[in-house]
Amino acid sequence: MKLETYQDDLGALRRRVFDQRLAIGILSVCLMLALTIIVRIAGTERTVIVPPAIHKTFWIEDGKASNDYLVQMSGYIAYLMLDVTPKSIEWKKDMLLSWCLPENAGSIKTRQDLEAARLKKLNASTYFQMQQLVPDEETQSVTMTGYLKTQVNGANTSDNLKTYRADFVFRGARVHLKDFKELKDGKPDTATGVAAAGAR
Repeated sequence: MKLETYQDDLGALRRRVFDQRLAIGILSVCLMLALTIIVRIAGTERTVIVPPAIHKTFWIEDGKASNDYLVQMSGYIAYLMLDVTPKSIEWKKDMLLSWCLPENAGSIKTRQDLEAARLKKLNASTYFQMQQLVPDEETQSVTMTGYLKTQVNGANTSDNLKTYRADFVFRGARVHLKDFKELKDGKPDTATGVAAAGAR
C-alpha cells in the first residue's frame, strides 16, 4: 500500500514539476519578447511639438521632424524671408533669427540686412506665392517652388518662378533653420544662398 501511495505521490510531483517547467518556459519566451521590444525602442524618443502657427501636432523622433512639421516650418520661414516690405523686414528678421542655428545666424542676418537695405533704397517689397512644397524627411529639408513677385513703389516689376530649399536640424529640443538657398536647375545657387550671403 505504501509503495502505491509513494508512486502516486511521485507521479503527482512529476506532473507538478512538468507544469512548472512549462510555465517557466512560457514566461521566458514572454520575457525575451519584451526585452526584444525594449531594445528596439531604447533610445528612441518621440516628442510632440507645435509649430509657430498651430494647425496640427507633429512629432520629432530620432532627431528628425515629420514631413508635416517640415512643410509648416518651411512655409513659415519662407514667409519671414520672402514676404517682406521695407517696414516689415526688420521685425521679420528678428523672428527669423530666433529659429536659426547660432553658428549660421550671422550669415542669415547679413543676408537679411543686405535685403533690407535694397528694399528701403528701392521702396520695394516681395511676395512669394507658393506653388509646391516637397519635404524630405531623411535630409530634413523642404524644396519650395513658387512665384516671387516684386513691387517697386507699388507697381509690379517682376513675377519670376523660383525654387528654394530650406534645411533644418533638430537640436536643443527644437527644430532650427540650418540653411536657406535658391536652387538653379535643382542645384544650390551660390550667389543667393545663405552661406554665401556673408561674402557679398
